[in-house]
Amino acid sequence: MSGHEAIDELLAEAGVDGLRLRGALALLAGGRWWTLPDLVRETATSRRTIESLLRVLPLEHSGDRVRIPSDQVNRYNVGIDTDISGLGNPVAEMVPAHAEALGRLETLIAEAPRGRHALDHVSATAETVLRRALLLGRRFWLPGARLLCVGDHDLTSLAVRMIHPEVEVAVADIDDRILEYIDAQDLGVRTHWADLRLGLPPSLRGRADLAVTDPPYTPEGIGLFAARAAEGLRDRDRGRILVAYGASERTPMLALKVQKALLDLNLLHEAIFPHFNRYHGAEAIGSAADLYVLRPTTKTWPAIASRLDRLATAIYTQGPQSVESAPAAPPDETAVTAFGPDLLAGDWPRGLLPKVPRTRLATLLSKPYAADPERVAIAVPAGLEAALPRLLLATRARHVRVLTAGPVTDTVTDTVADLPALAALLAPVYELVHRPAAEGHVLDAVRLPPPDGGPARVLRKIMDSAHGKVANTWREALTETAGLTKRQARAAVEEAAPWAGDVTPLELPLHRLTTLPAAVLRTLDAGGER
Repeated sequence: MSGHEAIDELLAEAGVDGLRLRGALALLAGGRWWTLPDLVRETATSRRTIESLLRVLPLEHSGDRVRIPSDQVNRYNVGIDTDISGLGNPVAEMVPAHAEALGRLETLIAEAPRGRHALDHVSATAETVLRRALLLGRRFWLPGARLLCVGDHDLTSLAVRMIHPEVEVAVADIDDRILEYIDAQDLGVRTHWADLRLGLPPSLRGRADLAVTDPPYTPEGIGLFAARAAEGLRDRDRGRILVAYGASERTPMLALKVQKALLDLNLLHEAIFPHFNRYHGAEAIGSAADLYVLRPTTKTWPAIASRLDRLATAIYTQGPQSVESAPAAPPDETAVTAFGPDLLAGDWPRGLLPKVPRTRLATLLSKPYAADPERVAIAVPAGLEAALPRLLLATRARHVRVLTAGPVTDTVTDTVADLPALAALLAPVYELVHRPAAEGHVLDAVRLPPPDGGPARVLRKIMDSAHGKVANTWREALTETAGLTKRQARAAVEEAAPWAGDVTPLELPLHRLTTLPAAVLRTLDAGGER
């Protein structure tokens, strides 16, 4: 079969979806050199489909770039609009007016912390996050509105604050590096740590008018992130959830499973903008994703409760918490039975210590345990290590034993280490002892006696009240320990830690927890105490 015949057959097989391939042909015949990733992203077509086209085309090469030779362009220049996603981009004409914001976003995205494969991170382009902000302003009345970003590796929160400073924006994310990076931009975004598998932070529940999320592209991930976004809405009738989701044109059944996960939540699909989102990577799905605009119905809330009751932690496409990962190995039973716990937190073998009460990790983080156990054993599966410092703060036990699937990692730098950062972070509360891997992956945390007074006493009260509001506990500690009046204490906390507000210690990003001792000192200085 000749080259021309092979191309004609490929286009014929594509049928009505052949506009993708014809758009790629037009680009390659336009005289410009193209890399494969750029061609994938420009046409929003999967890498495999573009590769099938390139295999049958007569091409000239310049390094990793290709194009159709000039003497053959007339054969392939089909004279069509190469941007086949134009119908899905209702704010395209608004982008040029925001060139300065676009340039700033390009820099911010380029300098942001590197994505983590285990969290399915793929960076959206600067124009994508700008378009998201513009679309919010075109579709909704934003003065006085509150937006919740359910995960924000893409930095959509910063784009919204640049374009719509009147919007109150909050972010819930598992990646402490991203939260610190967002805070460093000083654009007024409120940041909260959250592993959505373990719950949405209390201060974010029922608070937002709009929610935006670009979740893991699995049915489990989409369903969980959409459910948490709905939990964050305060207006159950008129709130909206914007969800980015993309799939290869070769895998319609996968896309159907994801859409079914959304339909199972009884969310109304108000609109779907095809290929609205573009990415640096994700070539398997054409480096593109659709944007869904969803509206809750009266049947959404019982459906969410049902969905969260059967919550699974494996929601990603890769890493230890991927949907296809092998079941986790059970914790070391010997290390648990020898410890003699009064409470087991997490997933433990059913027959282990049957008379000992049990609780889920999500429950431990959501509210104080009703009893006052002396010894608590916590099982932390691979992929949930970021929750470790929060789980230790959440229990009021005198002795905690943590069993992990692998060597305990330094949750600040994400490297296997002897836990210097974690030990320093929790030093006001615990003395940590980590056994080497040869003895089992065990971390013992022994609660220290409370300090007698001074800044250490104030700090300890805040960290001991893990489920309480930071600002409230802080003010009370200042009035008790430093003799400040309520008014003085309130002013001191607002000046030293305007981020404290109504957050709990469990939802504070690590960089806030790390700098908490210095902030406490500033409040005591304000009251003339030290």
